Amino acid sequence: MKKTLLSLALMIGLLSCTENQMARQFGGSETIELNPGDRLVNVTWKGKSGTDLWILTKKDTTAPTQYSFKEKSNFGVWEGEIIIIEK
Repeated sequence: MKKTLLSLALMIGLLSCTENQMARQFGGSETIELNPGDRLVNVTWKGKSGTDLWILTKKDTTAPTQYSFKEKSNFGVWEGEIIIIEK
């Protein structure tokens, strides 16, 4: 019974996380597509728990590209990745 309750609590906890929180806290990946004409300037995590992703963009006509921000952890586990695609 305890294993069932623990499994249920874990499933609810993981399902209630946003894709950004999952990539940041548990590893995995998230893809963000910017609006046409927006170019990436900077990206950072903010907030009390560090799970709010802030993306700084600017309007530009240069050729679009793709960026990958990868987390490097000490033991190589739970490493997240954010992929930002310009259009």
